[in-house]
Amino acid sequence: MTGKPAPVVLRKNLARAIRDGHPWIFRDAVEPPGPLPDGALVEVRARSGRPLAAGYWSADSPIAVRVLEPGPLPDVRGTLEERVRAALRRRLERLDLARTNAFRWVHGEADRLPGVHVDLYDDVAVLRFDGAGAAAFYRDLGGVLAGARPLRSALDRQSGKLLQGAALPGELWAKENGLWFEVSPGAGGKGGLFLDQRENRELVESRAEGRTVLDLFGSTGGFSLYAARGGARSTDTVDTARPALASARRNFERNGLPLETARFHAADAFEFLEAARGRRWDLVVSDPPSFAPRKSARPAALRAYRRLHRLAAAATAPGGLLLAASCSSHFGRDEFVETLLAGAREAGRRFEPEDVRGPGFDHPSLPSFPEGDYLTFAAGRVR
Repeated sequence: MTGKPAPVVLRKNLARAIRDGHPWIFRDAVEPPGPLPDGALVEVRARSGRPLAAGYWSADSPIAVRVLEPGPLPDVRGTLEERVRAALRRRLERLDLARTNAFRWVHGEADRLPGVHVDLYDDVAVLRFDGAGAAAFYRDLGGVLAGARPLRSALDRQSGKLLQGAALPGELWAKENGLWFEVSPGAGGKGGLFLDQRENRELVESRAEGRTVLDLFGSTGGFSLYAARGGARSTDTVDTARPALASARRNFERNGLPLETARFHAADAFEFLEAARGRRWDLVVSDPPSFAPRKSARPAALRAYRRLHRLAAAATAPGGLLLAASCSSHFGRDEFVETLLAGAREAGRRFEPEDVRGPGFDHPSLPSFPEGDYLTFAAGRVR
């Protein structure tokens, strides 16, 4: 996090984009600076030699520099500490920790800490680094986080490496809007709770009373739990991962929600819907993993979304609710809604959008950084 910055010279005129706050500089936009280690502090300069920004270097990523600050950054550690504390203050202004102690503490570029995300589960912080450059630059971030809030542990999600504190216990629970969730934030895991869908789970709860609910790609049952608390007549949770479904069952038990009306299906969502032809639910939730993690995957993703939405619309009772999500910045909101309209038409049905929204407030995005606006959640009636 410290040291004299190395100069990196732009071969493209990006001064305005940097000034407006875009945090990425791609490799083809800079002159090769010679060998620099991952995480090296750099000073971005125009071809004239004029300093433009401070950032850090990634040796192999297509994103060569992640911009920390337009202009100089004389006190790197002090700046990072203040940004970590400011991000936490913004969350705590809107959260009641007695009801919700699981949330996104640092959302990378939007919190002016590009290349790192920090999720908090009670007193355990889980860090995800966007590549080796971020992991090297933020190598002391566990201590910075612990200085802002007492922590039992800080973990690197990808490797499972302990960055700060003690090893995790065998069982870890966190609370969201008064519901308990079993979480497992070890290597490669997402914690068992997709924090960006918190407000969208509340929407499902508010619409679930007296309805039969189908939760596709349900993981550990987040939408199903909210639906059950909202008075759903029954819930069906579908996921390919049996351990996730076992966790969903334990979540129902921990929260005292009725298991006699909760069913769990270890199945591929597409295959489940194909096999369930003719059966319908009053409320259907579809929250798949990203079909388009890269721009090149867009054509295949469009076909997958249309097929999924055709099957989901066919499984929705007339006048029922279909709620569908996309977690890819390569699809705009209007374009994603069009896949719902088209899928419903292919099923001989009609989708009537009622609400289109994004993630929760703790996953903000910047107007200057559309790449960070990744989640679309659309709700509507199926006729």
